[in-house]
Amino acid sequence: MARQTLLKLGGMEARLVLFPLTAKVNSQNHLVVGGCDTVKLAAEFGTPLYVFDEATLRGKCAEFRSEFNRVYPGTVVLYACKAFINKALFNLLNEEGLGLDVVSGGEMGIAKSVGFPAARVYFHGNNKTPDELKEALDWPIGRIVVDNFHELTLLADLAEGHKQDILLRLTPGIDPHTHKYITTGTIDSKFGFPVGEWDKAVSKALSTPNLNLVGLHFHVGSLLFETEPYEKSIEVVLDFAAKMKSKYGFELKELGVGGGFAIQYVVASPPPPISTYAGAISSRIKSKCRELKLALPKLIIEPGRSIVGRAGVALYTVGVVKAIPDVRRYVSVDGGMADNIRPAIYGSVYEAVVANKMSEKEAGKVTIAGKFCESGDILIRDIELPPVSAGDVIAIPSSGAYCLAMSSNYNAAFKPAVVLVKDGKARLIRRRETVDDLTRCDLP
Repeated sequence: MARQTLLKLGGMEARLVLFPLTAKVNSQNHLVVGGCDTVKLAAEFGTPLYVFDEATLRGKCAEFRSEFNRVYPGTVVLYACKAFINKALFNLLNEEGLGLDVVSGGEMGIAKSVGFPAARVYFHGNNKTPDELKEALDWPIGRIVVDNFHELTLLADLAEGHKQDILLRLTPGIDPHTHKYITTGTIDSKFGFPVGEWDKAVSKALSTPNLNLVGLHFHVGSLLFETEPYEKSIEVVLDFAAKMKSKYGFELKELGVGGGFAIQYVVASPPPPISTYAGAISSRIKSKCRELKLALPKLIIEPGRSIVGRAGVALYTVGVVKAIPDVRRYVSVDGGMADNIRPAIYGSVYEAVVANKMSEKEAGKVTIAGKFCESGDILIRDIELPPVSAGDVIAIPSSGAYCLAMSSNYNAAFKPAVVLVKDGKARLIRRRETVDDLTRCDLP
């Protein structure tokens, strides 16, 4: 169904634009994803349950590859693992030809456990430990993105006998106009070499025999609805690359522009299409390289949220409904901040539907509350829904990124099960935790 038609419908059906590409409403007025009735999924696998749509995942991988390579051939697409990691997802990403942006020994370990090609993995992070760097070198990993002088010195010592390809992460000092907690490219940032240290960092990297400086990298922030931060950062970094070529003979072979491509969390705020990001980024690199007489570098992008975000749906079962006259109506569900802490720490805004009442009219505003012992455990404030009662299934779209990745066992909660759906079939790709999982690391 076309987006314009959905918006005319109003209410819950208008919110289908936020759900996976395969989302629809069946004859029972239930939400369907990947050909699977979400109400039946909730009954079969229990809730909270995270549902990932395989068609949307593969479609987003293909869209990033095609849109960027159409305007900038040879673009390397790395999936930013911090958004969500899982063995089944890594296998899917490998099949789709993507690489990985990892930030820890744990993410590396999971990638290794499924035989992910090491050459297609880039290692990021502002405080990599000696053990993590040794693991990366021994794999051997494709690229290490060096964040600071401490790491540069440490890596130089550890890489003896290697010739490790590296990029330097630069902090371009560009304000991306996003939430301060997901801003990474401003001057006051824990990430990257600040502007005054760029020259020294390049000089040291080039003079270290066992390191091969192949490129420069920046990442200005997440949920960027504008292309300007990318374009401004490209200008600054390529100007610097030209100076380094003149001063040290440095040849920029790779340019990493990070990720941060926005997704749609609410109906009223659609992001630009991927083609817009691709066009703006490629045009600015090409025009600036022509101006500076630089050879075009290989372009590296790192989408994470924008690949898995829309593909994921969180399902919850309603328990207590508490009405406070003239104040608020609370609808409590069986999950909350332990599986999605983003509203509590970022003030993130989501929308929702009642999966078993998709065609019913809205009956007023409710606040969807979690079950955990914090007053701030609120998933959604003041959302219009049909009449809600115990046993109903609440579905929250755009839940594929950072919800599970940031989940916890607060209040000894069991982390949710995860299923991958396709063509009417659901495959369990992560079982729900048990008490044994909660206690397996404990000692008497």
